Amino acid sequence: MSDNTPLHLGQASSLPASPEEAVLDYVPNPRGQSRYMVRFAAPEFTSLCPVTGQPDFAHLVIDYVPDRTIVESKSLKLFLGSFRNHCGFHEDVTVGIGERLVAEMKPVWLRIGGYWYPRGGIPIDVFWQSGAQPDGVWIPEQGVASYRGRG
Repeated sequence: MSDNTPLHLGQASSLPASPEEAVLDYVPNPRGQSRYMVRFAAPEFTSLCPVTGQPDFAHLVIDYVPDRTIVESKSLKLFLGSFRNHCGFHEDVTVGIGERLVAEMKPVWLRIGGYWYPRGGIPIDVFWQSGAQPDGVWIPEQGVASYRGRG
């Protein structure tokens, strides 16, 4: 986590070599007096299978209710892109992204849905959240349908 000076915003930034090397920037919440939800959708997320090294594809949806900071979207995009060369099981990747965001940003609440495309003929969906949904905040469904193939 960088200090309050964003590393990536307004700067040329290259894709980090790994999620561990990626720096996520956080900026002060401009509406800290209000409770609201933020959604990021990454419909073309990729990582690598830790067994075969083949690419895995997912549609990630990250919902969070910010507290004092919000994640800067360019740094999040670079962080997610750093998984392109990262080997990890779907569960580890999905939950790991959520846990890192919670540990660094300290939102009121966060959930992540990893809607993974079939591997070996079986789609795998992974869901994680940091706790109970907060009262008084509109939390819509993530809106990603279960995998249906060509049907």
